[in-house]
Amino acid sequence: MDTEDGPRWLSRDEQRVWRTHLDVSRLLMYQLERDLQPFGLTLNDYEILVNLSESGDRRMRMSDLAGATLQSKSRLSHQVTRMENAGLVRREHCDTDKRGLFAVLTDHGWHTMREVAPHHVASVRRHFIDLLKPDSLAALREYLEPVADHLREHRGRV
Repeated sequence: MDTEDGPRWLSRDEQRVWRTHLDVSRLLMYQLERDLQPFGLTLNDYEILVNLSESGDRRMRMSDLAGATLQSKSRLSHQVTRMENAGLVRREHCDTDKRGLFAVLTDHGWHTMREVAPHHVASVRRHFIDLLKPDSLAALREYLEPVADHLREHRGRV
């Protein structure tokens, strides 16, 4: 937030925390992405598979899936096209809304998810969870929840 005198710069400690957070975020996502490569998936692919596998009927409206994965509708459409070509998902028209489309997890997508999930969880554990003590995990969650809540509340606002 800016003051009348200009921006409120980060202190040395604030800057160190911020840059450490950025490093961890980038490096962790890079590593998790690398660990999915042998399965021919990206993190975005995996996130879509997770969302579809966790929905009751393994389907979501494309607009809801875009919101859940924080992707634009056009970016998600391209992503789903690639995943359709790989046989992981398919699109279905919505009977109640002629303009609406669903992304649906195929049987191949479900089996892929079941195969990849244990490897992904092991990667998350190896590169993040197991490096922290249980009380550190609880504290990290406590510290990050207000930030996540704030960002969810302000998502989509300009």
